[in-house]
This record gives sequence, C-alpha cells and structure tokens, in this order.
Amino acid sequence: MTDVDEPATKLFHDTMPFAASLGVEALNSNKDETRARLRWAEHLCTLGGVLHGGVLMALADSTAAVCAFLNLPDGAAGTTTVESKTNFLRSAKSGYVTAMAKPLHVGRRFIVVETELRTDDGRLAAKVTQTQAVV
Repeated sequence: MTDVDEPATKLFHDTMPFAASLGVEALNSNKDETRARLRWAEHLCTLGGVLHGGVLMALADSTAAVCAFLNLPDGAAGTTTVESKTNFLRSAKSGYVTAMAKPLHVGRRFIVVETELRTDDGRLAAKVTQTQAVV
C-alpha cells in the first residue's frame, strides 16, 4: 500500500523499537490525529489465528504515544504512559488493524488520548483510553 507516511513511520521506529519489531506503519501524524496500522501475522496471534490482545494494546499505546508527543507543551522532553484501559470488542484474524488516536485532554502534566482500533472492514475491534504523563 502506498499510503504509509515514511517520516512518521521513522518517528515510531526510532522512538519505539518495539513498534518496529511489530511492523507498525504510520499513516499520518499530527497533533489532532495520529493513525498507524499493523498487519496480521501468524507469529503475533493466539489460538485460532487471532491477533494477541497485547499486540493490539501495543499498537494503541504506540499510536497514542506519538499523538501525545505531538501535543507536548513547550519545554517538555517526552511522555510516558501512566494509565491505559482497553475494551476489546472483536477479534482480528486477517489484513490490517488500524489505530486512530485523538487527544481528549492536553494539559501541562498529563495528556489523555483516546484510540480506536478498526479491522479492514471498518469494524471497531477495540477502544483504548490512555493517560500519558508529560516529562
């Protein structure tokens, strides 16, 4: 697919090597919305060919982290996840899972991000609300 944002993907991979090892690809990144995707792969699955919940959470965490980073206040060095809540709604058994993260609150000490994970058919697979501490 040609919709991969190479500079944004480099940001994901340089700042989070684990995202690189999972194969996360950025689709866009700005302070209002960050989108990334992950291709289904057998080695990332549990029984029955279902993407592991931890893999989905890692995609959401990585996407939310970049969104929070792009919303940092002046003088801040970075962010770190201090809380994350995930609701799994359906499994992913093929194709891509796409994450879309949007800030809910941008403060001086904390940034709260909501991330939706969707399967190729556009169905909601998970919803994640996450708090990132500003460091």
